[in-house]
Amino acid sequence: MWIHILGYTIAVLAGVAIGFFIARKTMMSYLKKNPPFNEQMLRVMMMQMGQNPSQKKINQMMKAMQKQQSK
Repeated sequence: MWIHILGYTIAVLAGVAIGFFIARKTMMSYLKKNPPFNEQMLRVMMMQMGQNPSQKKINQMMKAMQKQQSK
């Protein structure tokens, strides 16, 4: 009886670990294909904050975000 309980416990823990890594890999690939921000979204966000965004400033922010994501 204890062998069955131990076996079920190990199987559940292994399933949780495998599920976590599969979900993590799937999410990372999704975010790589579909980044959460693009230039248009940054432009709108800056305009909502009352700033007049220049292309140079948008490019700087995009590079900073890409650098942060690659860490």
